[in-house]
Amino acid sequence: MCFLCPPPSVAPSSPWSARRGFLLAAGSAAVAPALAQVEVGSASTMRKLVPAETLERSAAQQYQQMLDQARAQRALAPPEHPQLQRLHAIAKRLIPFTAPWNERAGQWRWEVNLIGSQQINAFCMPGGKIAFYTGILDKLKLTEDEAAMIMGHEMAHALREHARERLAKTQATSIGIRLGSQLLGLGDLGNAAANLGGQLLTLKFSRSDETDADLVGLELAARAGYQPDAAVSLWQKMGKASGSQQAGLAFLSTHPSGPDRIRELQQNVPKVQGLYQAARKAD
Repeated sequence: MCFLCPPPSVAPSSPWSARRGFLLAAGSAAVAPALAQVEVGSASTMRKLVPAETLERSAAQQYQQMLDQARAQRALAPPEHPQLQRLHAIAKRLIPFTAPWNERAGQWRWEVNLIGSQQINAFCMPGGKIAFYTGILDKLKLTEDEAAMIMGHEMAHALREHARERLAKTQATSIGIRLGSQLLGLGDLGNAAANLGGQLLTLKFSRSDETDADLVGLELAARAGYQPDAAVSLWQKMGKASGSQQAGLAFLSTHPSGPDRIRELQQNVPKVQGLYQAARKAD
């Protein structure tokens, strides 16, 4: 296995020299599926309207375009960058626990890259394409455990195929719009409306998707030996950042923080505490 994730919405800038993205070998260790300690719903069957292979191929292409853009602007972190090395180390610990959540995860070429940008942002595209911006690490002063919680959360979006489900629902809605536009004689206007919201990188997940990713990410990180309480401190930091009127809060625009989110995480931390303790003993 290797590592990968999503592209930036705003052109990044940084004085780094261009470097090729670093592919990480995660090893072939298979983790036997275990009962999840957190409770999440089943995935929507609507996602089957969008073939997984097609979506993952598209994600890989868009991810590469992002890397090319970052490299051209000298904003792609080189392999020896300490923050990137820390992210690689976190990913190596998380990835072996992804297979029980999605059988395709064992085939993904996971990749992690770091983009020099003041944006507070991070994401994982379908197929395991991961990207962090330096802004989220620096401005929030993330600990290793907190960074692992963000990575686990973003991995969970890909594992639970939230983008695939969102696109499927958009596609189903578009079909309805196209049929309606033909019946109502709206012509090109109807077709234009049907095409809105179809861009992979601008998808916004629902509140239920976010809760799902919070809990799955929490369990992934706990199984990998990261302190579960870090999920709570992370979102407390996010809440402070959102209230401080900082620029570049791309992550918070799609991942709103709030007392309900923090309360739900606090309620679930005890459920994975045993997984964390077992992982620490095994180290």
